[in-house]
Amino acid sequence: MLRGRAVTLRPVTEADVPALAAIRATPEVHRWWRGGDDLAASARADLADDALTVYVIEHAGRLVGAIQWYAETDPDYRHASLDVFLDPAARGNGLGGDAVRTLVRHLVDEYGHHRFTIDPAAANTAAIRAYAKVGFRPVGVMRRYERGADGRWHDALLMDLLAEELAD
Repeated sequence: MLRGRAVTLRPVTEADVPALAAIRATPEVHRWWRGGDDLAASARADLADDALTVYVIEHAGRLVGAIQWYAETDPDYRHASLDVFLDPAARGNGLGGDAVRTLVRHLVDEYGHHRFTIDPAAANTAAIRAYAKVGFRPVGVMRRYERGADGRWHDALLMDLLAEELAD
C-alpha cells in the first residue's frame, strides 16, 4: 500500500474489476480509455499483463480510479511510463495529482527511476493541465498516435518529468 496525502494506492485485485469497469464505462473516462465492448475483460487484461503494475486509487475508503506504470528496461533508456483514470465524481479535488505524486515518489525510492513519461490525448486538456501541475512538461506532439472510437487517428502529447521536478 502506498499512501499519499488524500489517496491510498493498493495493488488491484480481481474483486476490483467491476468497479474499474464501471468507472471506465462513464462517458468522460470511456472517451479516453475505451477498451472495447467488454470493459471488465479490458480491466482483467491489464491485471494479466506482466509488464504493467496496476494500483487502484482509494479515497475515503472508496475506489475512485486506477493508476498503472510500466518500465523501459533497456539500461540506456530506462524510465517509467504512467497512466491514470479517475471517476468523474472524484475529479477536481487533486486526487489524480496526489496519486501521480505518490506513485512517482515510490518509483524513485524503490526502483531508482529518474524520468517518467505520460502520453494523454492532445485534446484531453483537463488531463494535460493536471499533469502539468505535478511537474510534467510537454515534449512534443505524437501525430496520429492513437486510433479513436471514431476510427480516425488522433494526436497525443508526450510529456515527461524528471524526479527532481516533481511538484508538491
